[in-house]
This record gives sequence, structure tokens and C-alpha cells, in this order.
Amino acid sequence: MNLSAAEEESPSTAAQEIHIPADIDWEMLDKSKFFFLGAALFSGVSTTLYPVVVLKTRQQVAQSQVSCIGTAFWIVRHEGFRALYRGFGTSLTGTIPARALYMTALEVTKSNVGSATIRLGFPEPTAATIANAAAGLSAAMAAQVVWTPIDVVSQRLMVQGNVSGCGGNSGGGNLNSRVANASTCKYRNGIDAFRKILNTDGPRGLYRGFGISILTYAPSNAMWWASYSVAQRVVWSGIGYYFCKKDECGNENGVNTFRPDSKTVMAVQGVSAAMAGGVSALITMPLDTIKTRLQVLDGEENGRRGPTIAQTVRNLVKEGGWMACYRGLGPRWASMSMSATTMITTYEFLKRMSTKNQDALT
Repeated sequence: MNLSAAEEESPSTAAQEIHIPADIDWEMLDKSKFFFLGAALFSGVSTTLYPVVVLKTRQQVAQSQVSCIGTAFWIVRHEGFRALYRGFGTSLTGTIPARALYMTALEVTKSNVGSATIRLGFPEPTAATIANAAAGLSAAMAAQVVWTPIDVVSQRLMVQGNVSGCGGNSGGGNLNSRVANASTCKYRNGIDAFRKILNTDGPRGLYRGFGISILTYAPSNAMWWASYSVAQRVVWSGIGYYFCKKDECGNENGVNTFRPDSKTVMAVQGVSAAMAGGVSALITMPLDTIKTRLQVLDGEENGRRGPTIAQTVRNLVKEGGWMACYRGLGPRWASMSMSATTMITTYEFLKRMSTKNQDALT
């Protein structure tokens, strides 16, 4: 969809028009460059944000409320700084195919649904919101086929302390002493974890929490992309009004026009992404906590098999009431807002770098 069509009119003033760079659809992209640059850029982003994900996961599986800062200091003091990147190799390995699936489903769906809604007569802003929601939904569902087993393995590595043998003790001072029913199996690395999970639980063990992952990420992504589309228009409307009030708009055929520079465009994308990420984090937090526990913990009533959703919810409420479902909200809010801001600015930059015809952007 082309965001340059966004317009705001005031009854007491001349019409205002904001000219922002045209959106780039799937057909305009050089696919080889898109996937190659995307793998490099998003690997860098994942490297930067990974410690926040580790802190969120540790808080979600803890039996009692532990502050984010306290958890971070405890991990660094007792397990070393490298513990903040435990499971990172596994996560990064899965990031490349998962992101490829995500970006393909996102752009193909957005392009097709956007064109279809315009043909059905929907106004451009409504069509863009619908297309973004549908694209986010399909992208999340496609990516979870890869992300769920990667999540299971990397999260098992995140929550374990000093590595010893499978079923061995991890020694005094391990953070697992505050983790409810954490697996007693210790893993040397991602491959070892993959093998042991497969031997113990079979293929189903690698897809533990797949259903609730879909319930968490699919609506979350649909909500995020729809909110991002709406937030952009709200922010652009405010910026256009502000600059036109300051007489910094041009005038073309009696219409006040505002042509933002690239820094303004990036700033608006970042602010809109942070707004959408914060809202999405708050709404989907309980599902994410339940999902994390399903993937990491072993059940009490049924031995080695993972706990059911009902058992997980019951244990959470028993440990800290319904607010226990919001453990790790601070890191997740920060992670999703920072990740959304970084990801969207990186993603838009990636699309512009991967465009076949650069002249079409001007």
C-alpha cells in the first residue's frame, strides 16, 4: 500500500497533504538481496536484544517475583556475563529461516490483500490496516513452524545454570532453585538439548506449546501491524499539522504540502512501532508467560510429560495470583518496544536497499 496517499483536512484551513516515500511491495524487491541483507541485519538486531529475552524468560519461570535488575545482577555474578547469551547460537540459527518465512509471508500477504481490499472499494487507510493485520497474522503462523522448536531448545538453555550431566545437580546458588519444576536435564549446547529433548519426549517435545504460540503470536502480530498502520497515520497527521502551522509547508495548487526528509520518516516509523509494540506486549503478556512455562517446565502430575495449559495456569495463580501471569512484563514491554522500533526501521531500510529500481522511490 502507498502511504503517500495519507491526507488530513481542516475545515478552517486549506487542505493539507503529506508526501512520504511510497511503500514498497513484494514485486518491487530484488529477492536475493532482500534475503541476504535481511539475514545480516536481523542477526545484528537479535544479538543486541537477546539478553533482554533471557531476563524475561528467567522471570516468567521463577516461582516468586524477582526484579529484572536483580535477576540480571544475579546471573552475571553467579553465572557470568556469557549466561546472558546462553542459547543464543541456537536462536540465531533459527532466526535466518524463520525470518525468511516471516518476511515472505508478510510481503506476499500484504501485497495481495491490499490489492484485493482496494478492488472491493475500501478506502486506502482502511485497506492498509486490513492488509497489515492479515499480513501479520499469516507471517506469524508461518514463522512458528520454525520458531517453536528453536524456542523450546533456546529457552531450556536460558533457564539452566551451570552445566553438569543430565539429571545431575547444578550446584549451590543456581537460579533454577527458584524455578518451578525446571527440567533437571542439563544441556551442553543446542545440539545436545535437541537430541535429549527428542529422545525424552519425541518430536512432540520440540513442538511443546505450539498451539499457544500460535494463539500468542498470530493475534499479537495482526494487532501490531494493524496498530502500526494506524499509529503512523496519527503521527503523520500531527506532524503535518505542526509544520503547516509553522508555515514550513509548501503550497501546490492551493494545497499545503509537507515533504519530510528521511530522518523524519525514520523517526515516525520508530515512534509508531514503539507504540504498537507496547500495546501488543501488554495485551498478550499472560499468553506469553503460559507459553514459556509450557515449553520450559516439566509437569508435576504426569512426570516427564509437559504440563497442560490448565496445570500451568493453576500453578501460576497459586504462586502469585493472576498478576503472576504478568511476570516479566517490564523486560517484555522494553524488548517488544525496542525490538519493534529497531526491527521496523531496519526492515524499511532493508526494503529500500533491496528495491530493483531505486528511481521508483523518489
